[in-house]
Amino acid sequence: MTQKLSNAGIRVKADLRNEKIGFKIREHTLRRVPYMLVCGDKEVESGKVAVRTRRGKDLGSMDVNEVIEKLHKRFAAAVLNNWRNKVLKAENEFNGAP
Repeated sequence: MTQKLSNAGIRVKADLRNEKIGFKIREHTLRRVPYMLVCGDKEVESGKVAVRTRRGKDLGSMDVNEVIEKLHKRFAAAVLNNWRNKVLKAENEFNGAP
């Protein structure tokens, strides 16, 4: 799974330590990891991963390809929004607006 995400251009790290899942989730939440994909016994059996945000929102179980698609859409939207804000700022500066 990590290789598939990495091949899709998504930075990924696997936490394979022998710690309880709750401990790992809390730790990575405090480290502000944007998205956590949890792959336990249930997920392996279903062929899906559980997806959580750093704010603790549970996005449910998804196929890895679905996760990749959703992340690419979110990344693209963030880039577009950032670009749009820079263009508006430049236009305002050019036109003399504060």
